[in-house]
Amino acid sequence: RLSRGLAPALGYLGSRQKHSLPDLPYDYGALEPHINAQIMQLHHSKHHAAYVNNLNVTEEKYQEALAKGDVTAQIALQPALKFNGGGHINHSIFWTNLSPNGGGEPKGELLEAIKRDFGSFEKFKEKLTAASVGVQGSGWGWLGFNKERGQLQIAACLNQDPLQGTTGLIPLLGIDVWEHAYYLQYKNVRPDYLKAIWNVINWENVTERYMACKK
Repeated sequence: RLSRGLAPALGYLGSRQKHSLPDLPYDYGALEPHINAQIMQLHHSKHHAAYVNNLNVTEEKYQEALAKGDVTAQIALQPALKFNGGGHINHSIFWTNLSPNGGGEPKGELLEAIKRDFGSFEKFKEKLTAASVGVQGSGWGWLGFNKERGQLQIAACLNQDPLQGTTGLIPLLGIDVWEHAYYLQYKNVRPDYLKAIWNVINWENVTERYMACKK
């Protein structure tokens, strides 16, 4: 009974397909000069790939623990599942949140919601930038949607903690502030990276996510 109760953490009880690294919707150099090709290549092909590989390994071990009814082993695997599963979820959103044709401001309903919940687009930018700069160590700054309140909210998550799985907010826009996301170009000056990333934010993607979770 206990082991079945923990199973939904992985969303399966039987056979499963392995997770795979998603293709980027643009070339590694497409976001230059704001994020250089070397960072993008390492970030996608090494860092994200490692989360995917380790998630698959963790899920295999979890499946074995489920089959044996070994609740202790299941609990012991939870941190690795959260870290690697979160890393895969977060980066899969992040790549689509960026575009070589990005920048500027959102339009339509998303812009209206931003104005309603933050006062103006500039105030929203300031708040999300401040939340992202303020992450101690590694983590993410997020624009999320609170479905219960019908409101946009800004949140910061440590490490690879996935926004929805840890706060309940639906992720719309994530900004990766792990040093591997910017160090090769911006060194330790995180605010410069955050200033630059607004030039490649894919507002069409963020708007699609907003419209989908409003349904």
